[in-house]
Amino acid sequence: MSTSVGQGNSPAPAVKPQDIAKWYPIDESLYSLGEDELAFMKKQTGIEDEEELRKHIISVTKEAYAVFPFPCIRRFNFLKLKLSRLPGYEQLVNLARIRENAIFLDMGCFLGNDARDAAAIGFSAKNIVATDLHSSFWDLGHKLFRSTPESFPATFVSGDAFNPAHLAVVPPTYGEEPEPVPVLSTLASLNPLHGRVSAIHASAFFHLFSEEQQTHLARALAGLLSPLPGSVILGAHAGAAEKHTQTHNAGPDKGGVTYSVFLHSPQSWTALWNGEVFEKDTVSVVTRLVEYPPVGGKGEMAYFLQWCVRRL
Repeated sequence: MSTSVGQGNSPAPAVKPQDIAKWYPIDESLYSLGEDELAFMKKQTGIEDEEELRKHIISVTKEAYAVFPFPCIRRFNFLKLKLSRLPGYEQLVNLARIRENAIFLDMGCFLGNDARDAAAIGFSAKNIVATDLHSSFWDLGHKLFRSTPESFPATFVSGDAFNPAHLAVVPPTYGEEPEPVPVLSTLASLNPLHGRVSAIHASAFFHLFSEEQQTHLARALAGLLSPLPGSVILGAHAGAAEKHTQTHNAGPDKGGVTYSVFLHSPQSWTALWNGEVFEKDTVSVVTRLVEYPPVGGKGEMAYFLQWCVRRL
């Protein structure tokens, strides 16, 4: 999810969130869990009955949609397990297993699905940091997963990713990790994490912003990443074979609002990280463009760019 609303490619600030929710109400027919997602949600929530689980998830989803109507909430896309589908997943698992006190950061964490998935693959919950603009999303995550800050002691830090008081852009760290490591439970911003994060996840995040803003965010995340070889930034977002800006219409009969989405290509995304954000050839970048059918079988095919940036 976005950590900033109305800054870039999300619907224009003049359009009220309640209008978007009215135009596109929650559609329960879009609820679907794959076999792996179903097993994950059963284990995480403790709800074994599938109908009871469906009702529970839909109920919390409606509450989250009322906070801000992101399309991935309405489509229940947030339930998809993302980490295992990303390039760099094996390296992520390796970091969780062998790097002592490895810190995992989830950008635009929403309800915390991916943070909990990170814990499931081996990251200590006490070393997981999650951030989003809306703190109520994190609270609803505890409701969804029937957890508490004690049973799932990850650190949540609310903030705007474009606010330097929350996340300042600094050059990437080269050499050794800075000392000392901050006490994560006391974090009031992400800035004490500069140069200390072993793995950063950012899915359904970058495409919410303009090309310039995406570059800003890439630089901001690079400043957080540990300089140790094998440290990764990985995620997925809307992309295209050639980078360009798409214009979309939304609302009643598609006449409610016009908004734009900037889409990176595998080539432009690689060039951004390797040579512009990080010094040339100090990172490896793996990308793949995945085709997705349109929601409800209508409209054009969509493409998601899955990617991993790894420090060498």
